[in-house]
Amino acid sequence: MVSNEQRKRQLAREKFLRQQQRRESARRKARNRNVAIAAALVVVIGGSASAWATGGFGSDDKTDDSAGAEATSAPPSPSKAPDPCDKPAKGKAKSLSFKKEPAVTIDKSASYTLDLDTTCGSMPITMDASKAPHTVNSFDYLANKGFFDHTKCHRLTTNGIYVLQCGDPKGDGSGGPGYTIPDENLKDKRLKGNVYPAGTVAMANAYNPQTKEGKNSGGSQFFLVYQDSQLPPYYTPFGSISKDGMKVLTKIAKAGEATGQGDGPPNATVVIDKATVKKS
Repeated sequence: MVSNEQRKRQLAREKFLRQQQRRESARRKARNRNVAIAAALVVVIGGSASAWATGGFGSDDKTDDSAGAEATSAPPSPSKAPDPCDKPAKGKAKSLSFKKEPAVTIDKSASYTLDLDTTCGSMPITMDASKAPHTVNSFDYLANKGFFDHTKCHRLTTNGIYVLQCGDPKGDGSGGPGYTIPDENLKDKRLKGNVYPAGTVAMANAYNPQTKEGKNSGGSQFFLVYQDSQLPPYYTPFGSISKDGMKVLTKIAKAGEATGQGDGPPNATVVIDKATVKKS
């Protein structure tokens, strides 16, 4: 016959096991959620779907109970924050496509600045020509063609990673220049602990770490990091946003994204009225 004390211990063990199961389930859901966000960051180049790496910022196994509770709670309802930006300049994005990457003609020893004149303010970006010559050369080429003018920054992520994604002439994540460029500068010392620090500008690409496919697949789409983001070093870091540019980027991020899911179009109307590259 089981004593009351033994019965209490048995119930306590069962309760503990149920708690462990619930916590592990919450951790799995959190990991799957983050993987889904990464996998959804899709760039379609030349008719082929390409995505940022899945599992690039999976949750830590040391997730505490409060984090687990957040993972299992219902997502917030969509909200429309006030638009902090001006109306776009007159004009529309050009429909341009090129057969191959342009020859590298930039001065690799010089400094280049990409100035994004947006509806929300100017965001100057210092580009690393010596570390990412193909990427900087491509931006110089495309900017001179007016490729980025009147294009929307179509995606803002506010959950898991913290970036604004731009560079798509179609404005829906499916556009590109028709060619791809090689991955560069993936061992940059700034990317310590698989973190892209705030102020970093990097390329979106098609690399999938599970299949090892999609290397050297960057096009025209890029992302600006407004808060330190846990990402593996698969995405070419090619520039840094100026202090004033970070103020503009922060303003855009504070306005939030439109779906309430943490990954969608920004509430702010972010349009690149004009993109210029200057050698300094």
